[in-house]
Amino acid sequence: MTRREAIFPADRHALYEQHGYSAAIRSGDLLFVSGQVGSRSDGTPEPDFERQVRLAFENLKATLEAAGCTFEDLVDVTTFHTDPENQFETIMAAKQKIFSKAPYPNWTAVGVNWLAGFDFEIKVIARIPSNA
Repeated sequence: MTRREAIFPADRHALYEQHGYSAAIRSGDLLFVSGQVGSRSDGTPEPDFERQVRLAFENLKATLEAAGCTFEDLVDVTTFHTDPENQFETIMAAKQKIFSKAPYPNWTAVGVNWLAGFDFEIKVIARIPSNA
């Protein structure tokens, strides 16, 4: 039976403790990453949207690295947006810096009306490399 293993980045932010969840769960060779947001170290939202998106990707990268993964290991991505039409360009610019060539991961974008004070969230599933 496969056991779940909680994964946290080295500089885990305050939101994990405040809300009682793991940054990611390793199950077999899969990594299920909780939604990552553009939070500052104290868990508060970064007010500048472009910076908030960059921080969300930085938080995601740190969580992936804690499990021995990179963006190359992503299989499935879900993003949540509070104002998709007006945020699309900023998000696409950040996305294209990280995923600059095929094959791209699956991607589902969802418009929402509330993200606990944030405007962008990214949740992923990754395959953990055999050497991790």
